[in-house]
Amino acid sequence: MSEGIKSAAVIGSGVMGSAIAAQFAGAGIRTHLLDVVPRDLPAGAETDARARNRLAQEAVARALKTKPAPFYLPEMAELVTVGNLEDHLGRLASCDLVIEAIIENLEIKQQLFRKLAPHLSDSAVLASNTSGLSIARMSESLPPELAKRFLVMHFFNPVRYMHLLEIAPGPHTDPAVVARAARFGEFLGKGIVYTKDTTNFVANRIGVYALLQTAHSLLSAETQAAGIGIEAADIVTGKPMAGSGGATFKTADLVGLDTLVHVANNCYDTLTRDPERAVFRVPPLITELVKQGRLGRKSGAGFYKKVGDDILVLDVQSLEYKPAQKPRFDSIGAVRNLEDPRQRVAKLVAADDAAARFAWKLLSHTLVYSARLVGEISDDLVSIDRAMRWGFNWELGPFEVWDAIGVKAAVERMQRDGLDVPAWVREGVLSGPGRFYPGSAAAPTFFDVPSRKEKPIPRDPRELRLEAIKSDPKRVLRKNLGASLIDLGDGALCVEVHTKMNTIDGDVIEMLGAAVSEAERNFEALVIANDGQHFGAGANLFMIFAAAQQKKWDQIGTVIRGLQGALQGLRYARVPVVAAPFQYTLGGGAELAMAADACQAHAETYMGLVELGVGLIPAGGGCLRMVERHTRHVLGVEGADLLPLIGQASLTVAMAKVSTSADEAKQLRLLQPEDGISLSRTHQLYHAKQRALGMARAGYRPPRPRALVAAGKDAAATIGARIWGLVEAGYASAYDGLLANQVANVLCGGQVAAGTPRSDQDFLDLEFEAFLSLCGQEKTLARIEHMLKNNKPLRN
Repeated sequence: MSEGIKSAAVIGSGVMGSAIAAQFAGAGIRTHLLDVVPRDLPAGAETDARARNRLAQEAVARALKTKPAPFYLPEMAELVTVGNLEDHLGRLASCDLVIEAIIENLEIKQQLFRKLAPHLSDSAVLASNTSGLSIARMSESLPPELAKRFLVMHFFNPVRYMHLLEIAPGPHTDPAVVARAARFGEFLGKGIVYTKDTTNFVANRIGVYALLQTAHSLLSAETQAAGIGIEAADIVTGKPMAGSGGATFKTADLVGLDTLVHVANNCYDTLTRDPERAVFRVPPLITELVKQGRLGRKSGAGFYKKVGDDILVLDVQSLEYKPAQKPRFDSIGAVRNLEDPRQRVAKLVAADDAAARFAWKLLSHTLVYSARLVGEISDDLVSIDRAMRWGFNWELGPFEVWDAIGVKAAVERMQRDGLDVPAWVREGVLSGPGRFYPGSAAAPTFFDVPSRKEKPIPRDPRELRLEAIKSDPKRVLRKNLGASLIDLGDGALCVEVHTKMNTIDGDVIEMLGAAVSEAERNFEALVIANDGQHFGAGANLFMIFAAAQQKKWDQIGTVIRGLQGALQGLRYARVPVVAAPFQYTLGGGAELAMAADACQAHAETYMGLVELGVGLIPAGGGCLRMVERHTRHVLGVEGADLLPLIGQASLTVAMAKVSTSADEAKQLRLLQPEDGISLSRTHQLYHAKQRALGMARAGYRPPRPRALVAAGKDAAATIGARIWGLVEAGYASAYDGLLANQVANVLCGGQVAAGTPRSDQDFLDLEFEAFLSLCGQEKTLARIEHMLKNNKPLRN
């Protein structure tokens, strides 16, 4: 629920303001986006509403062109009403939440609050999106009653894609207002971290410290002598250290070096008693880059520069750009293929080459600094870890890293290095549980610093995690290398895929069949979900490639028939089946989700039938599902023209379109109009379980097979003519044309007359035949090999 917030206003239409407005609109909240009246109004335009609203209007237009997109769908911008701060303050009376996102200047913010205050309703929440100004100082400009309803709601950029929302109450904020704001943030799908009124709050305080610590260390004589430059530093501080994929300097370029300097200077100027204050002094290298206008991605150059398809990297000595290289270190090579970030970071810092020593230096300082801040920036270490995972995309927060490498051994090594480890770690954790998180997945606990005791981590009842459920062996009913059957409780069974990237192989196909049998015998409903990074990245392409090279057509045929059979089993199961797709839901992963009765998708679902990118076509029922979804509303309608409907389906499949959101997946018919969308990934499995059980308990009846009407060979020929035109015009290769014609033939029901009834099996047979024939084509094998080696499609 939106916690009674039906209408909101965002003040300030810059990058953050427009993105916050887009996020609110994506959640169905009617939002006013207000900015100042432009100072440069042309003569005669003083009363022109369009001219006076220009700043907010242009901000929405920019947001609609921005990639990655702030809006889930462009039409959601219709929920944003633009205006200005002279003509439209009266609109604020109807708003339940007003949030400012203007320049980080205390005096200007205070002036704005005084201007807004008379226009707010008696129940409206007033919030600031400041990233570091004092809440207490901002509150000084507010009437006492409004000060009770004022707090900070600090979203991270890009707002749509970053999970973290930091909430900081002011000195007079009513706790009920804090709770209301947090519930609204959860409704938006955000992870909430409560922070104190301290400079840059939690994530930016530690994240910028770690980034600047890396920059200072990079420029040291020791590091330079070890041959570690920008590329090497990013390799080390990324996945090997359980950091973000963007590592250090790529992250700085993404954020913007001018923004980094602003945040760092704010820390240096205000943290006068911080023992590590010197770390926040901006290195001369970064100062010089900003002076030259090299601000990162937004200016085209920063630590990295893209020239055509080539990525160049900055030489820190000459400030010139050179071709990027990938330095090799034994320690990095040893951890590269470890999927568990805990194992990765522990093995890295235990090594003894230049990269490992560099990693330890950075990590040890960041861990000690984070420990010193418990109680200052947040009362508990759980919030700090969550802030770094959710706000900076670290795989592990600092205290989770500490546990991974071993607290006792790490403390001893830190003390040998001369670091001052806080007493609560030395005397509390080490003399007590020995870990910051001593509990289990089923009963997670943390070391509470104020009480020096182990305490349970509060859990949201809507957060269902398969890892925690599986910690009870009785809940895992069956398991093989590819998938597991898990009892979710309350009569719901879950099939979890856990191959690499959750691709579909023989083990997964076997378990899907077992899942239907088990659910029909002993459960009310079946859910398809996992805790991984993606729902599913398709079929096991290497397996198909290897078999095709060896011309083992029977082996490929067995796999395809097995997949078709398993997904048809899901489609016609006697219990409701609900899939929970999220992130990459591609190829066979999309077919798996489409076979379910319903989906409960995460808002960030990137779904597509992408097989043509590797020279194949969907053969697990994907073509069949597209025909169903594009024509079911005209079944039984005499004389219905199927050509435009199948033509649209052909376009989606032949262009291997991938949705940029779950909402767009609905437009592409990859999701159905009635499918649910969860804004919160944390709550998605709970929603899927409730949806499945709700269907079961509302008199579920399985679908009955119905013959589809074929568009026929003439429709396929018409679509083929359009394809020929694209090939002739150079928009597609000749092989693209061949593949697209294969798709058209399958979707049109084969070489039959229009109106011919075609069964599920007819379409599956067409898929099978086309897939198998394409496996024998050299150009298809070249496309598959290129994808396996380079992770991007080849157009041949």
